[in-house]
This record gives sequence, C-alpha cells and structure tokens, in this order.
Amino acid sequence: MIETAESSVSLDRIDQAILEVLRHEGRITYQKLSERVHLTPRPCLERVRKLERMGVIRGYSAIIDQRKLTPGLSLLVLVALSNQSGRAAQKAFEAKVRSCPQVLECRLISGAFDYSLRMRCRDMEHYRVLTETWFNDPELHIDKLVSHPELAMVKTAKE
Repeated sequence: MIETAESSVSLDRIDQAILEVLRHEGRITYQKLSERVHLTPRPCLERVRKLERMGVIRGYSAIIDQRKLTPGLSLLVLVALSNQSGRAAQKAFEAKVRSCPQVLECRLISGAFDYSLRMRCRDMEHYRVLTETWFNDPELHIDKLVSHPELAMVKTAKE
C-alpha cells in the first residue's frame, strides 16, 4: 500500500514492480517492461494505464544536468517568513519563486524555516542580488534566508 497525504492506494506486487522499473527506466518499451515484471505486454500496458489514471504515475520526464546547461552555483536555501505575515505573504512568496527561473524546486516545510529551495545562480553575486530584491519586497515578509552551497551530488531520485 502506498500512503499519501491525499489518499492511500493499494497496489499488488506486480504494480509495485512496474513502478520500480519505470522509476529507473521511464523510456523502457512495454515489451521489455512486461518481460521484467513477468507479464504479457497487453496486461502490462493495461496496468500502466490504470496507474496513470489513478494518478500514481503523474507523468514522465527527463533528468537534466543543470550544471551542463547553466554553469554556476547550486544552493540549498532555507527561508523563514515573519511570524506575523500570514497566508498573503506565503502566496506572494510562492508566486515569486514560481516565476523565478533560478529556483528549481520549492518545498513548504515545517520547523524553524517555512520553505526549502533548490536554486541555481551564475555565482554568489548573482544570488546576493536576487535575494536582496526578495528582502526588499514588502509583500514577501522574508525574515531570514540561510544558504548552503552544494559541494557535490551524492544521490538523485533516479539512483
């Protein structure tokens, strides 16, 4: 059974095997996938389509090496909004990061910080100028930013 915040989905061992193969090899043919999970191609295709309809498989994508596209600095940035800012500031901040190409990922988190960002900037000066504009935006109510430059990628979701 796969548990999510929205709902839980009960999957048998074959569905789980299909997901495990697709997690690592999203471009595998149905013929090869069916061989790997010990099904004939037609039932395998039907199971994949069922998983897609259920929303378990949300889509397929390529894993892009951002370092090859935009040389520079990768950062993990923790963001705290002021305690008095409320939902309006959250919405404004989320809209800002959605429109910012340097923000690759944004997650709402619990604890001392409100958001965790993965960012890619040309250099520290680029990062400083960008975050300074965020600090100066009165709609965002940013209380604190803590940045951690990435030294090396140890594991990705594909591994």
